[in-house]
Amino acid sequence: MALVTTTPTINDGPLISEVDMGSDFNALTVRATVVQASTIFYDTPATLDKAERLLAEAASYGSQLVVFPEAFIGGYPRGSGFGVSIGNRTAKGREDFRKYHSAAIDVPGPEVDRLAVMAGKYKVHLVMGVIERDGYTLYCTVLFFDSQGHYLGKHRKIMPTALERIIWGFGDGSTIPVFETQIGKIGAAICWENKMPLLRTAMYAKGVEIYCAPTADSRELWQASMTHIALEGGCFVLSANQFCRRKDYPPAPDYVFEGSEENLTPDSVVCAGGSVIISPSGAVLAGPNYEGEALISADLDLGEIARAKFDFDVVGHYARPEVLSLIVKDHPTNPVTFASASTKTEEKTK
Repeated sequence: MALVTTTPTINDGPLISEVDMGSDFNALTVRATVVQASTIFYDTPATLDKAERLLAEAASYGSQLVVFPEAFIGGYPRGSGFGVSIGNRTAKGREDFRKYHSAAIDVPGPEVDRLAVMAGKYKVHLVMGVIERDGYTLYCTVLFFDSQGHYLGKHRKIMPTALERIIWGFGDGSTIPVFETQIGKIGAAICWENKMPLLRTAMYAKGVEIYCAPTADSRELWQASMTHIALEGGCFVLSANQFCRRKDYPPAPDYVFEGSEENLTPDSVVCAGGSVIISPSGAVLAGPNYEGEALISADLDLGEIARAKFDFDVVGHYARPEVLSLIVKDHPTNPVTFASASTKTEEKTK
């Protein structure tokens, strides 16, 4: 399929990369878009406004599925150390966390309601990276919405990477969903948890067909992981990353890129994107884009899934469950359970 690139249409808006539709009319074809754009840091209402503008533009090009980057709502705190060293925390670091906590969203909550309205208004399936606030613990989360404006559910990142672990909690096995929709079975894994073979296997077992991979990793090596997952899972892989310059974050000293601040100018690129769409055969359908904010789109011929799985079905004809098997503990792991609440629930069911 030929790659077609068009120029921005309004206000120096994003580039639109599209792939021409194939000629197979026996299988559903879905137009999908990955958004490559930056958060408006510490300003969640403004970020939601930006999300709606991008969603409207993607819908105007016929997109049926739109995937946003990791932590788009709430922000990815790139370069920040939150004043932490082993055995010590600073007053500024605590204040940085307070502001970050304030920019996060409750799930459910008014921001989730607004995202649902957006999905219904523009008639698109929406996959959105957010920072979820649950009391005083934050989670890196993906929210799913259908094209009728219904909130479907969420996935919490089960393993934050490196210093992320000081600001984000750990998801459990109860939020590893794959949703069956009108355009296929959709699921997501976030950034480096995509490197966890057992998590991927759980998603394959749930039948994921459109595998969303919101990320903060803009290295060229990331492309190898995305291609491998597409081939391994026999699924489409849609990876969305932010494209950010230093000026997209608050200025110093309010926000400091530790270890590199003195070398940065306002226009320095601090995250170069690399968003991409890959087919089940490993073909790159659109992207990777390292040039700037963009809407990166492709037409997904879902017939490609069956053609790929004829060769390799990792949880089907290519599995050996009598030798290798996986048990997923998919129940919620709550730190506190109140016996009285359990008793009341049992009484209601009698």
